[in-house]
Amino acid sequence: MREEENAVTVVIPNYNGMKYIKDCLDGLLAGSMLPEIIVVDNASDDGSFEFVRDNYPQVTLLRLKANTGFCHAVNSGLRITRTEFVMLLNNDTKVDPGCVRSLYTALIQSQRAFSVQAKMLSMQDPDVIDDAGDLYCALGWGFARGKAQQADRYDTPCEIFSACAGAAMYRRGIFDRIGYFDERHFCYLEDVDIGYRARIWGYHNLYEPSAIVLHAGSASSGAVHNAFKERMTAGNNRYLLWKNMPAFQYVINLPLILAGERIKQNYFARQGLGDAWRDGLTRGSFLIERAKYGDEMRRLDSPEKGTIWEESGTEEGTELIHPLYLGGKVPYSPLHFFHYFAIQFALWKNMGRRLQG
Repeated sequence: MREEENAVTVVIPNYNGMKYIKDCLDGLLAGSMLPEIIVVDNASDDGSFEFVRDNYPQVTLLRLKANTGFCHAVNSGLRITRTEFVMLLNNDTKVDPGCVRSLYTALIQSQRAFSVQAKMLSMQDPDVIDDAGDLYCALGWGFARGKAQQADRYDTPCEIFSACAGAAMYRRGIFDRIGYFDERHFCYLEDVDIGYRARIWGYHNLYEPSAIVLHAGSASSGAVHNAFKERMTAGNNRYLLWKNMPAFQYVINLPLILAGERIKQNYFARQGLGDAWRDGLTRGSFLIERAKYGDEMRRLDSPEKGTIWEESGTEEGTELIHPLYLGGKVPYSPLHFFHYFAIQFALWKNMGRRLQG
C-alpha cells in the first residue's frame, strides 16, 4: 500500500474555485488510494487560496502571482512532483473513491501508455457523459467523446486520441521526452496537443471507465460559448496543427482543415462570436511566428527567453507570464513515419464519428 501511495501526485490548478474546491479535495482524501496533493493557485481573489491553506495542511499549496492560465499552472505543479505518475484534476470536480487507484492500475498495466483518462460525468446529471476521452479529426476539430450521451454507453476501456487533462493520469518521465504543456496555448486544446505529441512518439492514451469523476464544467471561463474561449480555441487549434503535422500530412489534410475552419466561422457568426473566432485565427498565426522564432533561437543555441503576454479572461485583461515551457515545431523523424500513418487513420476515423454526431 505504501509503495502505491508514493507513486502518484495529484496536481489541481485553481482559479477562484471556492464553490468547488472543498468537494474536490474531500473526494481525493476519502479515496481508497491516497496520493500526494498539490494545489497550484492562479492568484485567486475569492478566498479559495486561504480556505485551502487554513483547512488542508496535508496539501502542498503553490501560489502564483497572476492568473497565468492552465498550462503554466500545471507545469508549475509538474516541476515539483517527484512521483512516477501524476494526475491532473480540475478544481470543479469530485472523484469517486476508487478513481485514483483505477487510473493507476490502468497505467501500470500498459507500459506504452502516456496517459489514462477518467470517465467524466456531468455534475448536474451524473447519468450523462461530460467527457469520455478527447478525439481530434481531419477537419481540425477537437471534441469530447460521448458528450451529453448516456453514461452507460461508455463502460468499455479503450484507446482515445488524447486524454482530457481535467481528470487524467500521466507518466511523468515521458514529459521530459516529448515536452510539457505548451504555455503558448494558455488554456484550451493544450491536452489534445500533448496527447498528439505522445502519439507521434509512439505512446498511447487510454480511457478507463471504472475511474469516475463528476465535472461541473466551464467553472473558470464562464459559459459553454464565450468570446474569450472561442478566441483562444481558434488560435490554439491553428497553432496545434502547424506544430504537430509534418508538411506532407498538412498538405493531405489542408482541404478538410480549410472546410473545418469555414464551418466553424459560419457557426460562431450565428452565435454572435464571429469576430472572436476570426481574431483567434489571427492569434494562431502569431503563435506560429513566435514559435518559429523560438525554434530558430534554439538552433542558434540561444534559447527563447523573457516573457509573454496573454489574455487572462479577467477584468485586468492581460497578465505577464514567465513561461516554463514553450513548444515549437515537432521535428520530423523517419522513425516516426508509421506513427504518423496511425495518427492519420485516427484523424479520418474521428471525422466520420464527428459527422455522424
